[in-house]
Amino acid sequence: MNRTTLSFLAGVAALAAVTGFAEMKTPAASSTHTAEAAAQLPVERTSLLCPAPSTSDLADTSYTSFTPVTTGTDDSGKAELRAAGEESGASTSGKSKKKPAKPVLTPKNPGTPATGDSSGADSPALLGTAEGKYAPGWTVQETTEVAAGNGRGLQGVNCTAPDTEFWFPGASTSADRTDYVNLTNPDDSAAVVDIDLYGKDGDLKSTVGEGITVDPHADEPILLSTLTDDQETDLTVHVTVRSGRVGASVQALDAKLGGDWLAASTDPAGSLVMPGIPKDATSVRLIVFTPGDSDADLKVRLSSPTGMITPAGHETVHVKAGMTIGVDLGDVTRGDPGSLVLTPTDQSVPVVAALKVVRGKGSKQETAFIPATAPVGTRATSADNSAKGSTLSLVAPTRTATVKVTASAGSGGGTPVSKTYTIKAGTTQDVELPVPGGLKGTYALTVEPQSGGPVYAARTLSATEEGVPGFTIQTLPDDRGTVSVPKTDEDLSVLQK
Repeated sequence: MNRTTLSFLAGVAALAAVTGFAEMKTPAASSTHTAEAAAQLPVERTSLLCPAPSTSDLADTSYTSFTPVTTGTDDSGKAELRAAGEESGASTSGKSKKKPAKPVLTPKNPGTPATGDSSGADSPALLGTAEGKYAPGWTVQETTEVAAGNGRGLQGVNCTAPDTEFWFPGASTSADRTDYVNLTNPDDSAAVVDIDLYGKDGDLKSTVGEGITVDPHADEPILLSTLTDDQETDLTVHVTVRSGRVGASVQALDAKLGGDWLAASTDPAGSLVMPGIPKDATSVRLIVFTPGDSDADLKVRLSSPTGMITPAGHETVHVKAGMTIGVDLGDVTRGDPGSLVLTPTDQSVPVVAALKVVRGKGSKQETAFIPATAPVGTRATSADNSAKGSTLSLVAPTRTATVKVTASAGSGGGTPVSKTYTIKAGTTQDVELPVPGGLKGTYALTVEPQSGGPVYAARTLSATEEGVPGFTIQTLPDDRGTVSVPKTDEDLSVLQK
């Protein structure tokens, strides 16, 4: 087999490894070779990692797993979530490992959510795998209520797929903040990770964040204030993996303003969308960072229910190369739901961005974060919704779009139902959610654009306790339930070249 053939097969293997595994069926040999469109096939394996939820003894955490029904899957497969640190089988030294404990959560069949829970400060990080019919679009939501203390309120995060690079604009080492980077290693070998911090004056030079080892099947929380002596209100955290892969997220805890999980921003881009600012937000802060060597000049616009608005006094933002900037937008939504849209004023320079959103007043304030996100794409999935306290925001920044939203059966029973919405160009809409008939328990939402321009989405969970408006926001990018697999023909002539 010559180098051309090996390169082709290596490319196909890499494609399957990144987005899931899809079987390649080789057609019968043919003397005529015509280019055909790539097939969209369901992924056959998905990994998700859930960070350790809290260090508070007053924390109560729920987990909700959901796989949407996907055409083209077979009837086989399995899925489970286990505590990090549990291993099975033979070790690399040949010694037997301990028998794993019972899974924290065992997902139900596609189309029905499954739930689990834990409490206290000792709840571990979770490692999840789904295969076969459970894999396409598998989503797990981790939601924690902390009754009092640092970070009190509602904290939520979508369990993430392992990767090798993450950007987190919106972190902080200010006096009132306690921020951790949580790193979770799903693999059998150690991962080596670098953490770089960028503040208002650029790179915070430190060797402490270099070469951090994350043991196999382990979770490693890194307190940001141990990586630098500088107190920075606005920080961008860059996580890169030298070897292996990890799941990464930032837990941002405030002594006065509650706290939440900060998910990674989408990859650096010239234009960004941050969907789902609540209509009753009392403060919105924009944090932007440009990783390149060029400054970025960005136009700032708010997508409202009636169209695009330019915030007075914040028409543009200038971001110096390699530096993080924070811009206080105040109560920019003024009683209406909205989304923030950044576009280049002239030359396009890649940036990452996030919003820090505060609700409430005085001593009864709570914080959540909205990172810039990718569009919904083919389909996005949101788990852990209830008949009350869930809000879905949809934004079509460039062209009018129609969107189908399906509410699944409940975790304890109920009948799925769907609705279709039209989102006008430039607007953000908090849509009236469909609720399953006879709902028992929680349910999942799938969002599927039907026509028109790109759609961005975010889901807000709200739960007010003792006057504190607890809330958490998760963006809804494509759930990566399918993988593009090129059509192939057998061509033995390559062996003669």
